[in-house]
Formats: sequence, structure tokens, C-alpha cells
Amino acid sequence: MRNSNEISFEIIKRIGIIERHPSGWSKEVNLVSWNGGPAKYDIRDWSDNHEHMSRGVTLTEQELARVMNHVLEKTPEMRRIMENEKYKMQKDIER
Repeated sequence: MRNSNEISFEIIKRIGIIERHPSGWSKEVNLVSWNGGPAKYDIRDWSDNHEHMSRGVTLTEQELARVMNHVLEKTPEMRRIMENEKYKMQKDIER
């Protein structure tokens, strides 16, 4: 029987690094299954070896879509910011 305080997780898919911290940790968005449940989008800080994590937020596909729609509807300049970040990411890949 599993201790009720134990948390198990499996990173199903690494989607992207949002920010790298000088400590070696990074804020990431991943698809994660927690305690054997269905995989959800997950945003949190992870240690470099992914053995330790901070508190974060998990979202279903529908919840993530709603968040993205709210941000894009209420913040028109976000599309420009997103395009700029996409351009920066492509340049980093080319290096």
C-alpha cells in the first residue's frame, strides 16, 4: 500500500523550457501523469535531473485552451509577444 504522502509522477512529454534559473532549476511546461492518473499539462520548476520539483499548476487540455483564449482576448499585444518569442526560439535552435 502506498503512503498517502507519496507522490508518483511520469513526465510523458517534455514540451518546453520557459526559463532557466542560475540554480540549475528550470521552469518547464510538460505533459505529466501524477499518481498514475491521466496526463495533464503541467507548469512548474524542476531540478536539472527532474528528481525534485516546486509547486506548480496542472491543466487539462480544455483548461489550457481556456487560459490561452482568455489571455489572447484580454491582452491583444500578447500575439506580438508570442511571435517575438517564437522567432527567438528558432534563432536559438539554429545556433
